[in-house]
Amino acid sequence: MPPRPGRWPPAPGVLLLVGLLILPWLRVLPVHAQTDEVDRLLAGMSTTQKVAQLFMVSLWGEVLTLDSAAFLARYQPGGVILFGYNTSTPEQITRLTNDIQAAIVAQPGAAPAWIAIDQEGGPVSRLANAEANAFTAFPVSMAVTATGDPAYAQSIGLAMAEELRAVGITMNLAPVADVETNPDNPVLFRRAFSADPALTGAMAAAMIRGLQAGGVLATAKHFPGHGDTSEDSHLTLPVVLHDRARLEAVELAPFRQAIAADVGAILVAHVAYPALDPAPETPASLSAPIISGLLRQELGYDGLIMTDALDMDAIDRRYSLAQAALLALQAGVDLITPGPHVSLETQQAAIEAIIRAVENGAIPLERIEESARRILRLKAQFDVLDWSPLEPVTARQRINRDAHEQLVSQLLAAAVTLAYDRTGAIPLSAERQVALIYPATLPSIARTCEAYHPALRFVGVSLGPTAEERSWAVEAAQAAEIAIVFTIDAAQNPELQALVRALPPEKTIAVALRSPYDWQQFPDVAAYMAVYTPLPAAIDAACAALFGARPVTGILPVHLSPTLMAGSGLRLP
Repeated sequence: MPPRPGRWPPAPGVLLLVGLLILPWLRVLPVHAQTDEVDRLLAGMSTTQKVAQLFMVSLWGEVLTLDSAAFLARYQPGGVILFGYNTSTPEQITRLTNDIQAAIVAQPGAAPAWIAIDQEGGPVSRLANAEANAFTAFPVSMAVTATGDPAYAQSIGLAMAEELRAVGITMNLAPVADVETNPDNPVLFRRAFSADPALTGAMAAAMIRGLQAGGVLATAKHFPGHGDTSEDSHLTLPVVLHDRARLEAVELAPFRQAIAADVGAILVAHVAYPALDPAPETPASLSAPIISGLLRQELGYDGLIMTDALDMDAIDRRYSLAQAALLALQAGVDLITPGPHVSLETQQAAIEAIIRAVENGAIPLERIEESARRILRLKAQFDVLDWSPLEPVTARQRINRDAHEQLVSQLLAAAVTLAYDRTGAIPLSAERQVALIYPATLPSIARTCEAYHPALRFVGVSLGPTAEERSWAVEAAQAAEIAIVFTIDAAQNPELQALVRALPPEKTIAVALRSPYDWQQFPDVAAYMAVYTPLPAAIDAACAALFGARPVTGILPVHLSPTLMAGSGLRLP
């Protein structure tokens, strides 16, 4: 197992003991011990407070404004979600989460809120908007899967939890449990763990265990599966037409593993599934057959069920926030997420609409109490109810970033994947003449690879290589025995495609720095390597692997062709 990155627990043996043996029991025993506290809290709440527990609201800005503070004091919502516009430095985030909680708990009968964020790693990392190098740049989920070892996923989850708790964040809207079966998916591109359901489920479950061992509630998303859509639910309502047998075998399989891992929350997608709910154009997030029928009853899930953001066009082109919230609650959702682009006034109107719906009998108070009790129970289990302010000036020490960066470096080295090598050229010896063609925006590639092969011929090109740059690359490749070309998102870059296709394929090694799908644009290259991210540690790992300074052990997380399937890859000692 990868070394434990933080100071809690202090050693890998303790991690295994706590995370795998003791923790499952600790997650059960406090539920019984704290039932009285939850019942007492719920009994002391007004209808307004109970309804507000079912909302995870958004607030604008890096500081708590007077309007936001007044809103929190009036309703004491069950959760607050942070976005990039809420984050700058660890100290600022800590002050903000302190102020949010203080505004809530100052009210009689109030319970502290979940503070949530989307911190998946890779392209969806809200803390990436914070001060440079303040938080760890966690890798894209595909890189985690490429290691082939779920222990890395668990260690990354635990490291994420340490950083989130350090600044007062107690819930992560991650991991993505969707299966990436459609490379053209506009929502999930590179966010999913794998195109293979078993790999996806194993990695998602491991990350869940890590996050929750670190005291952060994990959220599996986007149920029942957003992986095979070609439309963006931020813009329209996608429809998945697969039959129930296919959904069981692929889309639902990772969520079953997430439930087995005791995931605290499941986020439901704004996607229609006619095989699961025949009502036309009913998104899963508002569907009683999917939420109460499939997820709650058939799969036996008793954790939190929450909506994706209700300001996405799949919903808000059809319903007001108040209408969507009522439909979601009637379908069986516990937690309503209005979204990042909704005003305080609109969120207030939605809460008031649900209060009126309770008062006029459109939704029973018992239904509200059922979800509020579930929310409070998990808050008790994850120590949210015992909130106390954190010291902002020591936030960076609590983050423990240096240790986590070491973990990420180890992971990226293990993730380097050699899909194939038709000529057996790798590892490259120092005697061979090698041309290195790379994006000049990443000069570290030249510096790093030069340490392993001092006689490289360098050709730096722009991200969209010109005809002249293409001729430079071809000339260098023809004069060398081997040409290494580093690519970034070739499918979206016809100029880069033209450059690689102009190189002599029989002696070209392509190294994909971000998307493993680059190979599909030039399948004739002699060898293909993927590293999944242009982070410095991945560049170092790629150079070391190319020149034999480090073993190659990674596996493909996705299907590139019938012969290059997820789980495959060459291993080099």
